[in-house]
Amino acid sequence: MENGTSDGDAIFDASFIKAWSTRDPLDSQISYSDNEARVGRAGRTFGLGYKLHLSIDSETMLPLACTFASANENEKKHSLNILEKSKLILKQSVTKLRSVIADSQYSDSKLRGAAGKAVIPYPSNQKRGVKDALRVDKKFRTYGPDDEKKEYHKRPHIEAFYSFLKTQYSLSVNKVRGLGNIACYALFSLLCLVLNREASQNFGRFDKAVSPTYFNT
Repeated sequence: MENGTSDGDAIFDASFIKAWSTRDPLDSQISYSDNEARVGRAGRTFGLGYKLHLSIDSETMLPLACTFASANENEKKHSLNILEKSKLILKQSVTKLRSVIADSQYSDSKLRGAAGKAVIPYPSNQKRGVKDALRVDKKFRTYGPDDEKKEYHKRPHIEAFYSFLKTQYSLSVNKVRGLGNIACYALFSLLCLVLNREASQNFGRFDKAVSPTYFNT
């Protein structure tokens, strides 16, 4: 910490958003009625839709930066953009980015170099020659330096964040088509989550920070 500047960690992840459409019978990788939706990873399977690429503050669990893309685009493609946006937002709150926390999908030399400190597990094909590399096995057990393992345990925060967006703020039930409309819908979900948090603080009801119904009834 220097000259009153605090340090903060950003957690990166992407989440699949199902398209309101079906696959084209002539090409299973594209959509029949949504020409921007594509087939991509949806957890352990594949689905037709889009991805929300997001970073959140590890302490407040509030969003820092986001972007949207078709589901077939890899996380690495958007990671540097999310990083620069996150740094800008943190800077506006007099906070310096201390580290980026993400899963192995974000293991990329460009991101590691730009982030300063990257708490990102190395996949098996990248570990060679890396001393004391952070890694995660198939049972989600972590290995490596103790400080990095401790930091990496913050990563589930963003999974909880996505869960709230989808189950409490309707992100999983969209009925719109096109990347622009999906982005607008998702941004409304994010805005509702942020406003709910703000209302809970303003009224001193911190226990209602994740209750979307309390402040509108």
